[in-house]
Amino acid sequence: MTDMIAELIAARFAEETTFGKGKAASSVHAQQLKHRSRRRFKPDAIPAETMDILFSCALSAPAKSDLQQVSIIQLSDADQREAVTDLIPSMPWIKQAPEFLIFCGDGRRIQRICELRETEFAHDPLDAFLNAAADAAIVMQNFIVAAEAEGLGCCPISAVREVTGEIADLCALPSSVFPFAGLCVGHPDDDPAISVRLPTRLTVHKNQYDDSQLEKELTSYDQRWREVNSYRTQRNIDKYGEVKRYGWSDDKARQTSNTDRMSFTQHVKANGYDI
Repeated sequence: MTDMIAELIAARFAEETTFGKGKAASSVHAQQLKHRSRRRFKPDAIPAETMDILFSCALSAPAKSDLQQVSIIQLSDADQREAVTDLIPSMPWIKQAPEFLIFCGDGRRIQRICELRETEFAHDPLDAFLNAAADAAIVMQNFIVAAEAEGLGCCPISAVREVTGEIADLCALPSSVFPFAGLCVGHPDDDPAISVRLPTRLTVHKNQYDDSQLEKELTSYDQRWREVNSYRTQRNIDKYGEVKRYGWSDDKARQTSNTDRMSFTQHVKANGYDI
């Protein structure tokens, strides 16, 4: 059955749309609109050749000024995978997935190149960090798109930044190389619901930034979100109490009210980025 783009957009945003009425979705558009993070995997190994193809696709992504500030750590060693799972026990799919990758921002390579070519790396530390982080994000997304085109599933793991120092030691990351995110990869063995997104009228701005409709849009979005993606538990009940109609905005407001991942900040400052 042919996927129609309006139906896929309506499913992603949980509301009717006029976008793409009567238009069949291309294979790429259908894949992107149906994207879901996968957390259960079949035990089937991914052939090494397939992984090499996916790495090649991922690293074909745009790179800031062609500096190519990305490194990918493929954790194939069972003991290393066990160690990462021990560090992040709430995510057992790290160990279960046939492949686990860590995408790193890599500012070391260009600094070494400057030394080899007898120049001085003089970019502002904050901009240098952001460039490497952005490159890592774009490459990881390219990998996800390529993997899903092969029928594989992926789950990004930002929690590697909760244990930055331990991950850096485990992977022997030198100064100026930092873990951006992990990625579980494998043949999916689950069928999770589509994650409902904020409406584009709230996130796509015409000429000037305008969030004057935020409160109004959140009310309707939270309602749609509850119907598809509602959480079984509420965060920080001891601090904020229980809400009868707990929505996405409640959950994210509570999530971000907690100090998080200071070890990542400290690691980055101490290892090559004086920000």
